[in-house]
Amino acid sequence: MIDLRLLREDPDRVRASQRARGEDVDVVDALLSADERRRSSSVRFDELRSEQKALGKLIPKASGDEKAELLKKAGELSAAVKAADAEQDEAAEETQRLLLRLGNLVHPDVPIGGEDDFAVLETVGTPRDFAAEGITPKDHLVLGELLGAIDTERGAKVSGSRFYYLTGVGALLELALVNAAMAQATAAGFTPVLTPALVKPRAMEGTGFLGQAADDVYHLDKDDLFLVGTSEVPLAAYHMDEILDAGELPRRYAGFSSCFRREAGSYGKDTRGIFRVHQFDKVEMFVYTTPEEAEAEHQRLLEWEKQWLTSLELPFRVIDLASGDLGSSATRKFDCEAWIPTQGKYRELTSTSNTTEFQSRRLSIRMREDKRVRPLATLNGTLCAVTRTIVALLENHQQADGSVRVPEVLRPYLGGREVLEPVAR
Repeated sequence: MIDLRLLREDPDRVRASQRARGEDVDVVDALLSADERRRSSSVRFDELRSEQKALGKLIPKASGDEKAELLKKAGELSAAVKAADAEQDEAAEETQRLLLRLGNLVHPDVPIGGEDDFAVLETVGTPRDFAAEGITPKDHLVLGELLGAIDTERGAKVSGSRFYYLTGVGALLELALVNAAMAQATAAGFTPVLTPALVKPRAMEGTGFLGQAADDVYHLDKDDLFLVGTSEVPLAAYHMDEILDAGELPRRYAGFSSCFRREAGSYGKDTRGIFRVHQFDKVEMFVYTTPEEAEAEHQRLLEWEKQWLTSLELPFRVIDLASGDLGSSATRKFDCEAWIPTQGKYRELTSTSNTTEFQSRRLSIRMREDKRVRPLATLNGTLCAVTRTIVALLENHQQADGSVRVPEVLRPYLGGREVLEPVAR
C-alpha cells in the first residue's frame, strides 16, 4: 500500500497514477474522506477518554447531589466514549479497505497505455533464419513428442486441459534448468530457498495478489489457504512482521517452487503445448533493500535475467511495460521476451518488478537505520519459468532431424549431452 501521508500531501499524483493504470480514480477522494474521519474520530475519542479519566478522579471526592450529578455525567461520557471508539474503528476499517484498492504509484518513466503500449528498450541476439537453412521449424510440442519429453494428452486425461507430463529428457531438462538457474543465482549472492506452495490469506493479500489478480488464484476453502502463483508470495511474507537491520541489506533470496494459476481470461489463448499452463515450476529472485537503492537493484535484477537468457543462447528483447499492464504492486516492470520461431514473435520468459514500499507496508516489514524504523523496499524477478523456457529452447535450438542442440551452460547438468536426440517409436 502507499503512504497515507503522501496521499494527503499530493493527492493529484495518486489520481494520475490511478488514471494511468486505468483504475478507479474516485477511490482517492473516498480514501481521503475516510482518512479524515479516522483522524478526527481518533481525536474525539482521546478527548472524551481524557475527560472521562478526569471525572473519575472527582467522583470519589464528591457526595450528595454533586456525586449524583457526576455519576450521571460519567454514564453519559461512557456512552459517548463507546460511540467514539466504534466510529474510530469503523473509519479505520474503511480507510484500510480503500487503501488496499489503490495500486502502487506508477514510476514517471513508465509508458502510459495498455498492453500494447510498451517500450522496447533493447534487442539481444538475432532470430535464426530457418528458411535460409532450408528448415521448416517445428513447434515445441511436436519436438517434445519426438524427444519423448512432453506428454499433454495424458496430462489432460489425468488433470484436464493445460496440464502436462515432462518425461525422459523433458524431466531432465527441467532439472537442468533449475540447477543452472540456481547456480547462477547463488554465484550472484542469492540464498537458495525452497518455499511453501500454500500460504495464508494475509500473505497473498499482502503481496497484492488478491486484487486484480484474484481470479487467477486457487483457493482451498476448507483450509482457507491459497496455492501460490509464484514464490514471490512466500518470499515476500518470509520476513512479515519483522524489523531488519539496514546494515544487513540487501537480502537476496532465490526461491524454487511449483506455481499454480487458473489462467482466468486466457480462454482460447496458447492452448497448444506448455506455454500457458495451470502448473509449472519457477526459480524466482526476491530482494529486500532500502528504498533509496531500489531502482539500482531493479536494474541489477534485469541484468541477471539478461545474463541467464544470453547463457541459454536465446534471442530476446527487453520491454518496459505500460502503466495499464502493471500488476498492482509494481511501480515499474521490465519483461524479457524470447523469440518463438513458430509464432514469429517475442513472448515473455522473465520479468522483474520494483514494488518499492508497497508490499512491505502491507506485510509490516521494516528496517532499522540509526535508531529510526521505517518501511523497506522489495523487488522480484523471474529467473527461470521452466515450461516457457523449455518452449524457447526446443524451438530455437532445433535441428532438421528433430534433435535439439543443448546450450553449453546446461550440458554439465545433462550428463554432458550436447544434443537431445529423438526417441525410437
